[in-house]
Amino acid sequence: MYYKFSGFTQKLTGSAPTAAYSPQGLRPGVPAEAPPMIFASPTKLVSEAKTVEYAVTNRVPDLQKLFQIPDGVPIHLKRGVPDRLLYRTTMALTIGGTLYCLVALYFAAQPNKK
Repeated sequence: MYYKFSGFTQKLTGSAPTAAYSPQGLRPGVPAEAPPMIFASPTKLVSEAKTVEYAVTNRVPDLQKLFQIPDGVPIHLKRGVPDRLLYRTTMALTIGGTLYCLVALYFAAQPNKK
């Protein structure tokens, strides 16, 4: 048996196979006319564009050369002061958070004084 949602009773009701496969809100077919153009001016293809204003130089080859130098510095510290600052800040926050959790667990383990 086939079922169809009834908009009147807001329940599923039995129906014929053709009605079950054609929902109420959908109509088969193609629109009679083409939709209107959205853009007033013609659009340019990518090949027609001369330069892109927001494009910057590609730094990937320079960074690849920097990261492949075998100088003994760990990869997360290769770019100098900003990397060291981020690394040390991350380590300080990690150690501080661990100590804070241990202190909180210590206080939570103490019996209540009534």
